[in-house]
Amino acid sequence: MKFLAGCLALLSIVPCLFAGAASEATPPPARRIRVLLLGDSTVLGSMPRLVAPNADHLERIVEKLLAAETNLPPVEVINKGVDGGSIRSLLDSQYEKEVAQLPGHKLDFIFIRYGLNDARIANPETEFPKAYHELIARLRKDQPNALITLETSIRFDTPAPFPSAEKMNKLTCEVAASEKLPLLDTHALFEKEVETQGLPALTYRRVKLDQIPEKQRSLLPKESLAFPGYVVVLDNTLDVQFRNIPGWFDRHPNLAGYHVIADGIAKYLAPKIRERVNAPE
Repeated sequence: MKFLAGCLALLSIVPCLFAGAASEATPPPARRIRVLLLGDSTVLGSMPRLVAPNADHLERIVEKLLAAETNLPPVEVINKGVDGGSIRSLLDSQYEKEVAQLPGHKLDFIFIRYGLNDARIANPETEFPKAYHELIARLRKDQPNALITLETSIRFDTPAPFPSAEKMNKLTCEVAASEKLPLLDTHALFEKEVETQGLPALTYRRVKLDQIPEKQRSLLPKESLAFPGYVVVLDNTLDVQFRNIPGWFDRHPNLAGYHVIADGIAKYLAPKIRERVNAPE
């Protein structure tokens, strides 16, 4: 009986010993990688958020695509796009609140995509690069460990060859070269998918409600009226009835368009994240 009692006592200790060893062998949880997106309305995607608030939007799509990759730590993507945003407006009125005061750990990657609204300022050929260099300098000071990547803008003027986007993208490429920063050609990625799907598949529709004939307004789904005074439809559902209304085809990305942009960002990021997490301390 004494022998049995001794065995039972020993068995009660063994699991604790193994539990301690397992605990010591368990690696610490991977540090979360943090990514910041800066840009204009084509980064933010405010209309898809209004019409389809429960859908995956740009930052969540990037997160999910990276989560599907192997051997990557968790990734948090922060979207700080602003409707009508330009680099100068970011520097003058939004940077301190929206960027400098970001809570938590420092950023690992920063993507910058501007140009569409900057094209409307006076002397964009000189003022846009000047503001861009100023923004990069501030980011380097505040986030010295972050890899800054510049992006080209998607098409936004018609007809081809999209002179405004082409001009601003050329300036963006010149800034990236002079700052020795990588460039993600989002414009080229988007255009390649336009060749496959067609532009209407990747952009939404938006017109003022009073442009819709009253007798046909019953066709409008409730969610299309989320933006007061306007009709916003994310796909081709109502094209047959309303395609001839001037301005029906908007130029901003719809959910499919954001999947194109997110796919490009995720494919660009995955190997760079691996390089970062595998780099010696």
